[in-house]
Amino acid sequence: MNELENKYVNLLLERCLNFNKSKSLFISYNKINKDFVSKVVEKAKSMGITDIYLDEEDSKFKHDKLKNITIEEIQTDPYFDKSIWDVYAEKNASFLMLETVLPNYYDDIEPKIISESRNREKKTRPLFRKKETTYEIPWNISALPNELWAKSLFKEENANELLYKTIFKICMIDTENPIDSWNNELKKLKEKSIKLTNLKIKKLHYKNSLGTNLTLTMPKEYKWLSCADDSDMLVNMPSYEVFTSPDFRYTEGIVYSSRPLIYGGGLINDFYLKFKDGKVVEYDAKTGKEILKGIIESDSNSSYLGECALINYSSPISDTKLVFQTTLFDENASCHLALGDSFPEALKDGDKLSDKELMEKGLNKSTNHVDFMIGTKDLEIIAETENGNVQIFKDGNFVI
Repeated sequence: MNELENKYVNLLLERCLNFNKSKSLFISYNKINKDFVSKVVEKAKSMGITDIYLDEEDSKFKHDKLKNITIEEIQTDPYFDKSIWDVYAEKNASFLMLETVLPNYYDDIEPKIISESRNREKKTRPLFRKKETTYEIPWNISALPNELWAKSLFKEENANELLYKTIFKICMIDTENPIDSWNNELKKLKEKSIKLTNLKIKKLHYKNSLGTNLTLTMPKEYKWLSCADDSDMLVNMPSYEVFTSPDFRYTEGIVYSSRPLIYGGGLINDFYLKFKDGKVVEYDAKTGKEILKGIIESDSNSSYLGECALINYSSPISDTKLVFQTTLFDENASCHLALGDSFPEALKDGDKLSDKELMEKGLNKSTNHVDFMIGTKDLEIIAETENGNVQIFKDGNFVI
């Protein structure tokens, strides 16, 4: 396992973050993963990185704080102030965000408290968010296992070891050279994004047996993207998606979730969103409706879409038949959408436009960006193009 862990560390630092542009490193992680983080720090120092900030989260401490706090107190409690992220964003540091899952750990916390704490954290680091979305700084989100998460996925006694092996397989760490493996995968994604861009799509029509019947409109001069579009870094590990930003003003219809969504430690499951004139006008969830409400109402534009992403239902993550309960993995097992902020780079010369100009061209601007999964094995997507209709998805997979 040590050899694979070392290969994982190397992939994260040498390929995902690529330290050519940065002399500082900011690591956010859970306390239970501190042993792995110590290996990251050791490797980073060997690469000449001496300015390293460790943003450690103690889940028990956080749980107890959320359990005994009011929404009003969240606004002034320094625990939820993440402005230190902006200090390192100002330095153009590399950001390594190591996530782990604690199933049901926050189930006894009021959903409104979870939503508000997440919103406060995001609002206190605007510079980081700006530089993150415009790729002005290197950043990466990756996952690490823990016993609680592992036991929720596997019944075997060696559950944690199985989860490690599963993550390493999904991330191609078990290949001879993970960096070469990912460069090859990213080349394929790049080719796919170019094909979709060249189709000159006007609208996308989604349908499946869950009841999804949704139409998205594309902005003029849109571009499809993949992680391969920025060769200096790989922002999600893993990443099997191609994505773009739809025109937020014209989304119509209804869409049903196909996988659970974990937000701020809270669970949202079996939910739908109904859109009219771009905006969510109706929604419901069997689990976590109040958390969903908090996402939709987090600001004036968080009820509009900022992303649509396409991924084969037959994918390395989907093929495990596991629901990982983290967007990082589950979104890469399924076509997904995102409420909130869009990607300026999904528009020709979008990185040169102001927020106002982006919105005038149909790209949403919000303090939030929350992915949710909609892909199924019977999902069909028809692209309405300048040259007629083209089926791009059938039975959950690409057909172009």
